[in-house]
Amino acid sequence: MENNAQSGFANLGLKLSEWFENWFPDAFALALVAVAVVAGASVALGNSPIQTAQWFGAGYWDLVAFTMQVTMLIVSGYALASAPPVHAVIRKLAGIPKSGRGAIAFVALFSMASSLMSWTFSLIFSALLAREVAQRVKGADYRALAAAAYLGVGGVWAFGLTASASLIMAAPASLPPAILKISGVIPLSQTIGSWQSMTIAATLLLVSVVIAYSSAPSEHVARTMEDMGIEPPPLATAIDKPQKPGEWLEYNPALTILVAFGAAAYLFYEVSHKGVSVLLELNHYIFFFLMAGLLLHWRPRSYAKAIAAAVPSVAGVLIQYPLYAGVVRIMTESGIASRMAHFFIAASTQHTFPVLIGVYSVVLGLFVPSAGGKWLVEAPYVLEAAKAVHAHLGWVVQTYNATESLANLIHPFWMLPLLGILNLKARDIVGYATLQFVIHTPLVLFLVWAMNYTLTYVPPAT
Repeated sequence: MENNAQSGFANLGLKLSEWFENWFPDAFALALVAVAVVAGASVALGNSPIQTAQWFGAGYWDLVAFTMQVTMLIVSGYALASAPPVHAVIRKLAGIPKSGRGAIAFVALFSMASSLMSWTFSLIFSALLAREVAQRVKGADYRALAAAAYLGVGGVWAFGLTASASLIMAAPASLPPAILKISGVIPLSQTIGSWQSMTIAATLLLVSVVIAYSSAPSEHVARTMEDMGIEPPPLATAIDKPQKPGEWLEYNPALTILVAFGAAAYLFYEVSHKGVSVLLELNHYIFFFLMAGLLLHWRPRSYAKAIAAAVPSVAGVLIQYPLYAGVVRIMTESGIASRMAHFFIAASTQHTFPVLIGVYSVVLGLFVPSAGGKWLVEAPYVLEAAKAVHAHLGWVVQTYNATESLANLIHPFWMLPLLGILNLKARDIVGYATLQFVIHTPLVLFLVWAMNYTLTYVPPAT
């Protein structure tokens, strides 16, 4: 049994968690606050209320495709994890940690390591792992487990293979001509593939695991799933027998095999023509999840039941993501984002530029959550300014990408899929996430500043 003594750091984590549980609003209410604050800022800059409202209304639908992608990601990932073979793997992993604090450190490590491969995989499977661990390890605080499962998306994913801004800049087909003319193509070797980036990723991973372990409450004060009144539905889906002739197809795996074969042929074609990296694109990734889940469930009836069980987890995504889409449109159209950028740029030198862009990225990320999509809007003036002060362009891209993800630690936008799976609210985990944020932010800003001294400006190829 764990030592019941509470360290000072664990007491701090507990106090933060309790404070946020009492005072932090629901994620939906925060989304409405973001709309009000950004709309008010737009009007304060001289834009009319009617124009601001029009931007919000038009932007409300800008993330429809992405909202559906995230919804399908959650549903397909949940269904895949409930398939007996995958569920068995999750249960095996969940059996590794033996103590409450060890369980929280283990989930944090899994979340961050897997996010370097794919933030989508990390977000879904870390949540499912945390839920399974919570049921198996006595004394594991459910709130701290959930926060640990979220560390991949909030901590190091921007240093991995799905770092959006870096991938955009490395692919000529993804770059608008205006950006291509300013910076040219920036290879991954200058962003996520640089030793500077990998050093920061390794440092953050180590620091985050230590924080997660040290701040976890001891067994006698931990709040378990049972303490919070949460009883998750069983992942395994029972297979009964058809009762009517018309139900025969629902239990026959023949159609499953046929559809899965066609899906495999499609993915093989895509990989052979576009390279294996195509599987990291969100649409292909979700398609793979869907088909793998169908095949592993074997019978259509089992898969349909798994999908139905997953649907309640996506309610927050469906109602809140469109609100943030409206916020993004107001921020970009009203000039708020560009004014913020120019403010930081005007105070920059070659060596301070990455840090100030990092600060700007963190602040903007608190209002405009994005996995790098808004980089296309901001890249022209950020990269043009980087050239003017002779800052290393690849490092500017990676700094923007890495610091933007810091806001994810405390922003409910990216928490929603995980919260839906774990049946929690943002206030339940944001206390422990804030502790990580408070330490991560100055650490990351210091590291991007220090690493910038090891780089030399290279003019873009013309």
